[in-house]
Amino acid sequence: MKTPFFPLPSGRPALVPSVLAADFTCLKGSLAPAGKLSDWVQVDVMDGHFVPNLSFGPGIVPSVAAASSLPIDAHLMVEEPGRFLDAFAAAGSGLITVHAEAGSPGACLKKIKALGLKAGLALRPKTPLSKVLPYLPLLDLILIMTVEPGFGGQAFLPEMLPRVAAARKLIAASGRGIWLQVDGGINARTAEAAAGAGADSLVIGSALFSAGDPAAFLRGLRKSL
Repeated sequence: MKTPFFPLPSGRPALVPSVLAADFTCLKGSLAPAGKLSDWVQVDVMDGHFVPNLSFGPGIVPSVAAASSLPIDAHLMVEEPGRFLDAFAAAGSGLITVHAEAGSPGACLKKIKALGLKAGLALRPKTPLSKVLPYLPLLDLILIMTVEPGFGGQAFLPEMLPRVAAARKLIAASGRGIWLQVDGGINARTAEAAAGAGADSLVIGSALFSAGDPAAFLRGLRKSL
């Protein structure tokens, strides 16, 4: 299997549309404004058990790939992520993010790397940041959830900003090129706050796809960052 392209941290904030908030009646048209204004696309996979919502499986990845040329990150909010790694890899994901609270994260991260993909580890708001420490050598991305995962459109939790800053220090001390991503309630205002705290990957859902001019929204956000 050819390893999908996925960008490395460059010091430039990455803007990441969340497909969960896109218009599925016309996915290509909905994702079109992202184009060269975004860095990759995230698909939020929910199983109705780990989080109280149900979204989609690996079949969404080829559809997103057909609608956009951007790399794809599969954020697995599922109880047993290890069951789905091969399927999301085969579908074309360039990065797979699993949760520290689900399944066997160490085994999942090793499997993701063995598949030739980038590996991410996500933390719910109440999970200690120390949970990432055993896995740092395997990580290409740390995801700090700034809402309780499960539903789009929630309000950003400002009390997560000190955690973002602490994660940035942890990454710097590791000497490794690891993305620091935030996901949940990101809009023009909270994006600046998250980036100011050290995040360099911003997942944007409702604020982007509900904007009257999504391309202008992304251009404005890029300029402000």
